[in-house]
Formats: sequence, C-alpha cells, structure tokens
Amino acid sequence: MIDFRYHLVSLISVFLALAVGIILGAGPLQGPIGEQLTEQVDALRAERTELRTELDATQAALDGDERYIEAVGSQLVTGSLQDRRVAVVQLGEVSQDVHDGVLNQLDTAGANVVSQSVLTEAWTDSTDESSRETVAEGLRASLGAAAPESDDSSATLGAALALALTGSEGGDGGAVRSPQAIDLEGQLERFGFVEPGDDQSAPAQALVLLVGSAGQPQETAEGATEETEPTPDVWTAVTRAAQDVSGAAVLAGPTDEPGDTVQAVRDDEEIAAVVSTVSGIDRLVGRTNVPLAVAARLDGAVGQYGLEDDATAVLPPIVGAE
Repeated sequence: MIDFRYHLVSLISVFLALAVGIILGAGPLQGPIGEQLTEQVDALRAERTELRTELDATQAALDGDERYIEAVGSQLVTGSLQDRRVAVVQLGEVSQDVHDGVLNQLDTAGANVVSQSVLTEAWTDSTDESSRETVAEGLRASLGAAAPESDDSSATLGAALALALTGSEGGDGGAVRSPQAIDLEGQLERFGFVEPGDDQSAPAQALVLLVGSAGQPQETAEGATEETEPTPDVWTAVTRAAQDVSGAAVLAGPTDEPGDTVQAVRDDEEIAAVVSTVSGIDRLVGRTNVPLAVAARLDGAVGQYGLEDDATAVLPPIVGAE
C-alpha cells in the first residue's frame, strides 16, 4: 500500500518545480525570453507588411492587365458577330456571373442571341437513364439525316437539341424556324430536358455551349448532400452532336479541374478536330475569346483557345484580319 509520505513528497516536488519556474521566469530568464519574443513579433510584423505591399503591387498589376484586356478585347470583339444568330446553351450549372459575362461579350460582338437554353439534371441523373433512352429512341426516327451514327442516348438528344435550335425553313439557313425544329423544342421541354424560356425568334447559325464544374452537389435520399460523379461523357456527346448538326458549335468552360468537359473534348483528338473550345471563362480573357472563337468557327477555323498547355492558341484568329 502506498504510504502517505509518498504523496506528500510528490506534491512538494510539483510545487518546487513551479516555484523554480516562476523565479527563473521573473528573474534571470525574463529579459532574454522577452527580448526573443519581441524580436519574433517584430519580424512577423515586418514580414506581414512586406507581403501586404507585394500583394497590393500584384493586385494593382492585375487590375491594370484587366483594364488593358477589356480595352483591347472590346476593339477586337466589336462587330465580330454582327447580325449573326447565336443560341446559348447552358450545360448544367453555370454561375450567373459567367453566364452574364459571356452574353455581354456576345452583345458587344453584335450577335443576335436568339435563344438561351438551360439543360436540366434529366440529362445526367442516373435515375433518369431509362427515361433518357426511351425519349431518345422516340426522337431518333424524326431526326432524319441529323440522327447520329451512334445510338447513344446523349448523342441523340444532343442532335435533337441542336436541330431544335438551328433548324430553318427549307434547311437553307434561312431566318424562319422549321416546323420540325419547333416540334423538337416542344418535346424536349415537355419531357423535362430543357427549361422553358423565351420564345426563340429565329434559327441559330452557331451554338455556344457553356459548361460549369465537372461535378455538382446533389441531395441523397437520406437528405444529405454528396458530390455527383463528373459528367464529361454526357456533355462531350452532346457537344459533338451539336457540332455535327449545326456546323458551328463552341464549347466554353472554366477548365479549372482535371476531368471537366473542356478538357475531355481536348483529350479526344477526333472531337477536338471539329469542335472549338474556350477555357477560362471565369475570367475576362476567356469570355473575350468566346465571340472570337464563334466567328472563327463560322469562318471554318477550329481551335482550342486558352492559357493551358494543351490549348492550341491563346487568341482565336481574327476573322477578316490581313
């Protein structure tokens, strides 16, 4: 059995240690420790001030670059799509700032935005796969020559969407929508693949496909939220079908993470050979490239435009430039 004296010795040892620490801290060690802490604090303050100065200088430089891009971009973009009919298609969730920024650039270019479509979760939700296949099979017969060679439901629905947006009376690129295009639009809305919007005024001559991040949060049956699997395969099939039907489709997105749709298109040599992409549309430089890429695509040029290593050019070729 432990003797009481053992506890007494332990308590005395603890108090002695505390006393020695207090005496040393208040006596001979007080100066060196205080001076050392003061020096460290002063050094941290100086470092913080230096970093703040560097940050302010960098921000000022970025602001200057932004103003320069805005000024130069405005001169390049203005009139590049004068009176051209463009349809903007939002593939899933895209931020309002990005969407409005792209529309602003198209407006500066003089484009006539005849339609703004938003594709719903019915395109990508795994629980709707059977419905997608059924609707695609029903629409396929009505597509005629626009039907894709693949029987993939995403490609078929993408072709139906593109024909709904670009189909013209007589099929000669005129300014009157065909009954087939109007009927396809109605079916896609009725089956919940496209959110109803303003009536389309005329058939589009080019399509701008806006895509956001690879995956979006989705609520589970238990009420929790989880990140959905990236869906570049679906949007890649839609993009290819849109190009095949319209002849002038441009895919634009942020390209801020591996596996997104822009990256998936660029990685597929067959699709990249016919579809133009624009990356970085979350910044002004990317949004400025969108109308220029559309104008170049209408002129027959295909490219992957952006600042990434796999981009073919930073800036699309300027149509009409010597």
